[in-house]
Amino acid sequence: MSAQTALRPAIIFDLGGVLIDWNPRYLYRKLFADEAAMEHFFAEVGLSEWNAQQDAGRPFAEAVALLSEQYPHHAALIHAFWERWPEMMGGAVEGTVEIMSELRANGHRLFALSNWSAETYPHAAARFEFLQWFDYVALSGRLKICKPQPEIFAHLQAHIGQPAGECLFIDDSPGNVAAARQCGWQALHFTAPETLRADLARVLGSRTPLC
Repeated sequence: MSAQTALRPAIIFDLGGVLIDWNPRYLYRKLFADEAAMEHFFAEVGLSEWNAQQDAGRPFAEAVALLSEQYPHHAALIHAFWERWPEMMGGAVEGTVEIMSELRANGHRLFALSNWSAETYPHAAARFEFLQWFDYVALSGRLKICKPQPEIFAHLQAHIGQPAGECLFIDDSPGNVAAARQCGWQALHFTAPETLRADLARVLGSRTPLC
């Protein structure tokens, strides 16, 4: 790390909802004729909570088998979550990618910290070239630690090698933002690229203009 780079905060991005538009509804709207029925399925099987276990490292083969046994009448829909997972990626959040590119051009080191399955992340890595811009990706599915657990923040900070106050984290979850701040990081709650640009200009000030 050069002395000049060390003066600039390391920028850490969440992925889903910040850089990548991921939503299971992109797939399941193809499988349900009725929106209400789709939402009922999500709630009945506890899809979000179930998927969080894969983000924490549980293999999809095990997860799909267990949930299909519990809800055999939904087995085909449950299998689709794994077999057609790439169809849940709507695309890049282009405004955020543009900001990321500008930060990179200005000498900021870039990192990712995401709750994401190690088995599905390769689909995203193959599709989005900007994921290669990161110095390091702290992926919960590989580490078997999820945000907002402090251990995952400590793991990434060790890789960054800068003081906590020189780590600037961007996430769309208020709970994860709060956890990062408890670890001493600077943190911004992401709602939209336009808001993020204004927040970064305020936090970074004249030290590191985006353009």
